[in-house]
Amino acid sequence: MEMASLAASTNVSADARLAAIVDSSFDAIISKDLNSIITSWNGAAQRMFGYAAEEAVGRSMLMLVPDHLRDEEADIIGRVRNGERVASYETIRQRKDGSFIAVSLTISPIRNITGEIIGASKIARDITATRESERRIRHLLREVNHRVKNQFAVILSMIRETSKRSTDPREFEELIRSRIMALSRSHDLLVNSDWAGASLFDLVQEQLKPFGREEQVSLSGPLLTLQPNAVQNLGMAFHELGTNSSKYGALACDAGRLEITWQIANGVSGNREIHLAWDETMPKQGERRDESTRKGFGTVVLQRVAPQSLNGSAVLKRSPGHLSWSLTAPLESIIVPQLGAEIAAADSEPSFRP
Repeated sequence: MEMASLAASTNVSADARLAAIVDSSFDAIISKDLNSIITSWNGAAQRMFGYAAEEAVGRSMLMLVPDHLRDEEADIIGRVRNGERVASYETIRQRKDGSFIAVSLTISPIRNITGEIIGASKIARDITATRESERRIRHLLREVNHRVKNQFAVILSMIRETSKRSTDPREFEELIRSRIMALSRSHDLLVNSDWAGASLFDLVQEQLKPFGREEQVSLSGPLLTLQPNAVQNLGMAFHELGTNSSKYGALACDAGRLEITWQIANGVSGNREIHLAWDETMPKQGERRDESTRKGFGTVVLQRVAPQSLNGSAVLKRSPGHLSWSLTAPLESIIVPQLGAEIAAADSEPSFRP
């Protein structure tokens, strides 16, 4: 009598532990009979699908299956009847509110004490986050592939244009290396933001860093997050201007001053525009001029490549002791779209004087 009582107590304890495990699982665990009628429903199933146990038990599993996947349930029941364990697979199920959820399902036959198959158990795992992560990875890979091809095209253009105007192999190598490194600095800013964009303030600082003389530079303008295309093309423009300035302009002497400003204004058509100005002053140096920037790749970037890529226009001016480059472009061609509403009311950044 005592042995029977102990066995019964052990079975109750085992059943209780099993029930506790099922109820505390983060995965939905559901059982059904061979007619697809739900016989048990744990707490995770309620959280995942929205039905309370009393709403679900006694109803057909088809309430969770979208119309276009109804044949899937019949196939599952057929395989369960044959004693097959259905390997995990991914599919779509429908919640009580009508929304869809991506799930991974594992289905196993349920047998009675005589070994007869009487139903099936189903474990459903929400893989929505996994699917979204995979989607983002695929999107990012496509974006990276596009950007890499674009970078190759830019580098090839740099090589072609630079080679036309360089007769010294060492000069050619130096120019190409510095321009590719400038592209790399812009690229690093984009990678750090998952290609979401980069601050105009950060872009200017990063492109001017190799030239030093930070104390002679001032920046002023509202906070703007640039689109990847604007980061690349403005980065090239700032590099060409900085290189010229470090050789012949404000950053070539202690007395030079460089001011970079930008502001948002209404254009003639009423659309918002960005007005960007690079303005440097330096001691007059007679007739000494930077011919490579006047007639070379730098001029192409400043007067054609950068403004055209941003649907804008630019003006490059020189006079003794002074150089300026101004760019006007539609705001929508420059900034990250979702930040547009914030820019309208943006306050100017304080001038930057390291």
